[in-house]
Amino acid sequence: MARIAGVNIPTQKKVIVGLTYIFGIGKYNAECIMRKAGIAESKRVFDLTDAEILKIRELIDSDYKVEGDLRREISMNIKRITDLGCYRGLRHRKGLPVRGQRTHTNARTRKGKAIPIAGKKIATR
Repeated sequence: MARIAGVNIPTQKKVIVGLTYIFGIGKYNAECIMRKAGIAESKRVFDLTDAEILKIRELIDSDYKVEGDLRREISMNIKRITDLGCYRGLRHRKGLPVRGQRTHTNARTRKGKAIPIAGKKIATR
């Protein structure tokens, strides 16, 4: 198992797919890394030599912000806007959607499980 940026990359997968297991690297960035390293896109992780793994590791360390650093930066940005008290910060504080989505219905990922209102009865004839 190859270990890059503190993440174990699965050996049976193609390298492009395996690199996406690293937080902060998606499909596009994985393709760019492969092109810069000069590695064929069809290659699988267990086929990589130690030199190729080292080259990928160096490219990621020099050009990309990944894993802990990226998570820290994101959390600091959220903390900054919550401290400012701007609209986005207030939405983060309340645990509501930040980017203008509706909340009358939906938004269950941010709001949590729906809580029934006590005493509300269904109209019957």
